[in-house]
Amino acid sequence: MTAAAPPLPGRRPQGRLVRALRTPMGATGFALLALVLAAGLLAPWLAPHDPLRTNLVMGGPFRQPGLAHHFGTDNLGRDVFSRVIHGIGLSIWVAGAGVAAGMTAGVPLGAVAGMAGGLVERVTMRVMDALLAFPLLVLAIAVSVALGRGPAGVVVAVAFVNLPVFARLARGQTLKIVAMPYMTAAVVMGCGFSRRLFRHVLPNLANPVLVQASVALSFAVLIEAGLSFLGLGIQGPRPALGLMIAEAKAYIALAPHLVFFPSLALVLIVVAINLIGDALAEAAGPPRRGG
Repeated sequence: MTAAAPPLPGRRPQGRLVRALRTPMGATGFALLALVLAAGLLAPWLAPHDPLRTNLVMGGPFRQPGLAHHFGTDNLGRDVFSRVIHGIGLSIWVAGAGVAAGMTAGVPLGAVAGMAGGLVERVTMRVMDALLAFPLLVLAIAVSVALGRGPAGVVVAVAFVNLPVFARLARGQTLKIVAMPYMTAAVVMGCGFSRRLFRHVLPNLANPVLVQASVALSFAVLIEAGLSFLGLGIQGPRPALGLMIAEAKAYIALAPHLVFFPSLALVLIVVAINLIGDALAEAAGPPRRGG
């Protein structure tokens, strides 16, 4: 019997979120993300209008923001506010599912490669390097085209893009972990490969993986928006932020609010996630000592 490996120095999981919340950027990021998530998750109840309902009668399309329509209406008379908050929920769900899938597959793959070494490591890492040779958006486009349009295709595309990122991160951290004295002791005591993997290696990957997940999530939101903008992701009439921007670009001179509000929602999501990621990265490091 061997005890679970202690966390690496300066990377205590206890209190990490609390320490992150105590920083100004962490508190700001969490508050902003909570607001955005609440708008997306509660969209069916917060939306004042049906996001798919059109109104082509006189005075319906291209209405300016006001009390009746907070963000105005689009070219089909649909309420932009209702479509934006529904689009926020859809973007976060698709991006989150894709990142979770890529992380679930990539972290164990990289950890196994780092522990096994030899041919397993070389082959695995060369495949990951080949995937990383492609720009992220180009790789996502290729996967999305191969799988077809729709939320499922975007989720797989985001997962495929993040797979090599998490695999390389896990492999690099695993090489540091296996060099620790407690890992040598575990081998000497006869601790098997799977036991060392699940009891010693994977728990110590939690902190760097969590920080990378926050970075990957912000990129995933932009990838989903980019694919939808290009017509390769979420398809209409379902509201998606990237698709809304693509549909509105022809009317930007007539109704700039159609581009402004979906773009603002994207900016808020990405900024909130990046603030949280920076706060978590700072909290995962050694505590700062007062002067």
